[in-house]
Amino acid sequence: MARLVTKTPATLLLVAALLLLAAAANASSYDYAGAFDKCLQFFEAQRSGKLPADHRVKWRGDSALTDGFSQGVDLVGGYYDSGDHVKFGFPMAYAVTMLSWGVLEFEKEMVAANNLQRALDTIRWGTNYFIKAHTEPNGLWVQVGDGDSDHLCWERAEDMSTPRTAFKIDTNHPGSDVAGETAAALAAAAKAFRPYDSMYADLLLLHAKQLFTFADTFRGRYDDSLQSAKKFYPSESGYQDELLWAAAWLYEATGDEEYLRYVSQNAEAFGGTGWSVLEFSWDNKYAGLQVLLSKVLFQGAGAGASAYADTLKQFQAKAEFFLCACLQKNNGHNIKLTPGGLLYVDDWNNMQYVSSSTFLLTVYADYLAVSRGALKCPDGEVKPAEIVRFAKSQVDYVLGKNPKGMSYMVGYGSYFPTHVHHRGASIPSVSAVKSIVGCMDGFDKYYNSKGADPNVLHGAIVGGPDANDGFVDDRCNYQHAEPTIAGNAPICGVFARLASEPAGASDNSPAPAYSPPHDSSPSKGSLLELVHTVSNSWTTNGVEYYRHVVTAKNTCGHPITYLKLHIKELSGPIYGVSAAKEKDAYEFPPWLTRLGAGEQLTIVYIQGGPAAKISVVNYKTA
Repeated sequence: MARLVTKTPATLLLVAALLLLAAAANASSYDYAGAFDKCLQFFEAQRSGKLPADHRVKWRGDSALTDGFSQGVDLVGGYYDSGDHVKFGFPMAYAVTMLSWGVLEFEKEMVAANNLQRALDTIRWGTNYFIKAHTEPNGLWVQVGDGDSDHLCWERAEDMSTPRTAFKIDTNHPGSDVAGETAAALAAAAKAFRPYDSMYADLLLLHAKQLFTFADTFRGRYDDSLQSAKKFYPSESGYQDELLWAAAWLYEATGDEEYLRYVSQNAEAFGGTGWSVLEFSWDNKYAGLQVLLSKVLFQGAGAGASAYADTLKQFQAKAEFFLCACLQKNNGHNIKLTPGGLLYVDDWNNMQYVSSSTFLLTVYADYLAVSRGALKCPDGEVKPAEIVRFAKSQVDYVLGKNPKGMSYMVGYGSYFPTHVHHRGASIPSVSAVKSIVGCMDGFDKYYNSKGADPNVLHGAIVGGPDANDGFVDDRCNYQHAEPTIAGNAPICGVFARLASEPAGASDNSPAPAYSPPHDSSPSKGSLLELVHTVSNSWTTNGVEYYRHVVTAKNTCGHPITYLKLHIKELSGPIYGVSAAKEKDAYEFPPWLTRLGAGEQLTIVYIQGGPAAKISVVNYKTA
């Protein structure tokens, strides 16, 4: 090394020093809001089916438009799992659960990042598919495509030539794990959608309850019923964690005590209060379950939940074992760290564990901050701000503060993986090369190519470095260079959280600039009765925001088949209506074609400052 330095010109040493200083400065000012946006954009790149007009990933096209048809069912839609084109229901459902949990915990921060609607759209793309896949109370289609045949081809989704066989669980072929996870996803999504689309939330809950009953009544591992899944997404932790996880989410979504009773009665037998774990993933839900149930204690649930306080405290103790292990304060029973400080669980796609662990650390820190508590670990007490700092160190490592100086999120920063193990990214777009790229042609021309990906897979978090912070940017390096939706989903919400103020920082926020109408009187007319309330308020970056809820009840005595509203002085996102062509004009949302006599439309919008002004400008009745 000494000889090398003596041969280096002084000017180059100066440049190197300046670059290091610049990197250090940038490390403390990452664009978390931009990372959140890219994280969601990755899910757009993974969409299967007919793509919407507002799709941002222009190198992707429609694909798999006849999935399920040969077996008499419509399974068009959903997400491709990773760099291939199989739709695996188990990790897809987990991804939707975690995206929904992110919305529930970080809704305000997502609003501040101007991306709450995209987050909800990302969830809806998955839940719409699950509704299609749940064709009967005791049946669920859980996979489309065969992993073995799919992996024999390297082709674009738009050119797929591999079999699109669909696989189903039912009473004779149970799959409590995947049915339970899908129930959890639908329940979590139902709560996320509740303030914005209550009818859709009700539909999601209906399916969630049926799937939970199916999972619990006909017990068994899905990979015992479907051998095609065992090689790729085996349920190694069994199905009992998913049964508890689903029940916990149904309690979260409904407040129905029967689900909390189920969790309490089965807590020990199903391992919920027995397992101390060092990972949280699409397969093993125990750590997430334990943190979620700890939330019930932090919220100071009512008399019904208090009957289960002792069991909930056992769940909390296990949650804190996991969290202390992440923080390296668990009396030696810690999760390993790389020399560069990254949590390290497994060599294959380790970033998925970083993503999920970071999420649990962040939400638990916020629970503690609200309750003014601290995490008591065997090796010392940890305050909420310290937990967030550790979580932030993991996020910063992902974004580039690591020994290689590389962002492991594709498209973020100037130095990121350019040889991603992903078919669509590695082959020119159908708009650039219109001829079909055949199964083996893809391997010959693109998989083995040393050239950079022609399409940037923005937001994809690859598998990440090895145990010594090393990383080989090679398309063949699938253990480290392949992204997955299960790996991206948990950390999306954390990006939004870090883009906003730290937990508790709003305690000293200034008073609001105006007094919102917390319960205004109805505005009555011959057509609609409008009632405006404010259901929540918060401060972000010094700005006071309000969630406004407007109910529009049909009082004209006839069904309304067309409605156009003017909504003026609107500065934030709005839900429950669709924008029309004219400025400030809004119409029925796509899922609503008429408003019956006595029925009501719920409109939700979020903004700072005074309320928007709503008026009816046109309508038709039946």
